[in-house]
Amino acid sequence: MKEAAFYQPRKNNTVQCLLCPHYCVISPGKNGICQGRINIDGSLYSDTYAKISSLAVDPVEKKPLYHFYPGEKVLSVGTYGCNFRCQYCQNWEISQQKPALTTVSPEELVELACQKNTIGIAFTYSEPSIWYEYILETASLAQERDLRVVLVTNGYINEKPLHTLLPVLDGINVDLKSFRTNFYKDICEGTLNPVLENITLMAARVHLEITTLVISGENDSQKEVEKMFSWLSTIDSDIPVHLTRYFPAYKFKKAPTSLGKMEEVYQIARKYMDYVYLGNIQGDFGKITRCPVCGRELLVRDYYTSRKLMKGNKCPQCGKEIYGEFK
Repeated sequence: MKEAAFYQPRKNNTVQCLLCPHYCVISPGKNGICQGRINIDGSLYSDTYAKISSLAVDPVEKKPLYHFYPGEKVLSVGTYGCNFRCQYCQNWEISQQKPALTTVSPEELVELACQKNTIGIAFTYSEPSIWYEYILETASLAQERDLRVVLVTNGYINEKPLHTLLPVLDGINVDLKSFRTNFYKDICEGTLNPVLENITLMAARVHLEITTLVISGENDSQKEVEKMFSWLSTIDSDIPVHLTRYFPAYKFKKAPTSLGKMEEVYQIARKYMDYVYLGNIQGDFGKITRCPVCGRELLVRDYYTSRKLMKGNKCPQCGKEIYGEFK
């Protein structure tokens, strides 16, 4: 356990957490909404510090990151808890419950990433931003060892903590869940605007990719999808977009999103964005990276294995510079 950053004491030994837009006011002995921060005698502590629920070596494509060192491996690690309550959560066993945990220090985690011959560490599985102190320390050590650091996040964090964290991050994938305020309020118990503001900030500082889980009848209307990707294109049409297919999970029992709907959303997104990919779907469609100028195949994928057909980051046919970090 470690004293938390970004909080302020209040009367009667309560504290207010300033890490995310919930601004939880926490009584002694209680946790915030995220379950990862606890008030002990009027001081706020990271209850998840160095506590790990999940650890694996993955292809970086699995995060998903398609334009960030494709073909390389990354050490994926997560804790428990989340500052959202998404009713369809795919990882609810660790985001909404407290599973069995192991303790791994920042130094030990960095050493493990080196031993496993990975490009670095991806903080993922549950919401990593609530693991703030641990990530900040680990990422600083990882940089000293020339390792890359990735965050797979819902983007729900306040601006000041994010500004402090960005210098030690190399890549981020943000789960943009919808483009409707009511979706975030009713289904995720959060708000949309802070996520949009943070996407704008992240895009200017680190490698960024976006993931949206497409749920029939919830976030897949033509109007909403058009607005989402029209807005994202104003930031940078080069940002890679991953559209993943919903399957029933946690409290959502809706039927899986149809393949026809996935292709429809894909085609709308392609009107605005240069790189759009389909996840949770078999076959090559929506998996290949092509030059947005001449259409040349540049990266071919088989599940989570990438084969690179270009040198550096330029199309060998027309010379277009391709967005991303490539070995």
